Amino acid sequence: PGPHCFPREEAPSRFSAQTLAAMALAKELNVNDQGPLSDESSGKPYGEIIRDYEAVPGVQWRFGKPNYARVNKLYFEHRSKAHPEGSLEAVVSRLVKNWEVESHHIADPKQWKTMDTPKFWVSVNGGIAVDAEVLADVGPYYMLLGDTSHYKGSAMSYGESNGVFGATFPEGYAFEVLEVLSGPPTVTFKWRHFGKFSGVFTDSRGAKHRGKGEILNLYGICIAKVSASLAIESLVYYSPEDDAPLLSLQFWP
Repeated sequence: PGPHCFPREEAPSRFSAQTLAAMALAKELNVNDQGPLSDESSGKPYGEIIRDYEAVPGVQWRFGKPNYARVNKLYFEHRSKAHPEGSLEAVVSRLVKNWEVESHHIADPKQWKTMDTPKFWVSVNGGIAVDAEVLADVGPYYMLLGDTSHYKGSAMSYGESNGVFGATFPEGYAFEVLEVLSGPPTVTFKWRHFGKFSGVFTDSRGAKHRGKGEILNLYGICIAKVSASLAIESLVYYSPEDDAPLLSLQFWP
């Protein structure tokens, strides 16, 4: 069955130039920089291409061209696996990282190329599925996290949610594929999200939690359906803990 999507009128509106500028400033990006990704973002300085995204001609980056230098440093220093080039894990990892570039940094799904956008949908823990248009509107943070006991994605704008993660993980929030359990067309893989909690997290009550530089790990499973050309048709993310919201922020004893 197809996805049960949010009605289009319920999705947040597109962002004004002033809002985009504020978001870009918070993320140390320049909205006027609309060029291709740098070698630094690809991972080339580390001798490994982990991200090889090439945007369509005339792409409009949401905040300005993304810079992955900081999160790449975190990734290479703290990843738990180094997959051989050409392995299924390396291929899936690159595909997911390219998908993140697109879903997070390109506002217009008509400019997306990692996904078969007419077919695409994504869901979390068996919950409501959203299509490409809604994902572009609400962003991956809100779609994946939603509301938890300490984080209220529904009360935040796209820029505010980005600000929360940027303040919490100043060195970036990295993603790695741990193991691929089944290959195309239905790819099942284990993943790990991790970040160094060296910033300050402000919870939904306004309380501030200052990190001590500890690495926070989050693990899960994803089932991705892909086409023969590896265009993503659907993603289903699962948290490994029963009834635990995906990406719940584990800052409290």
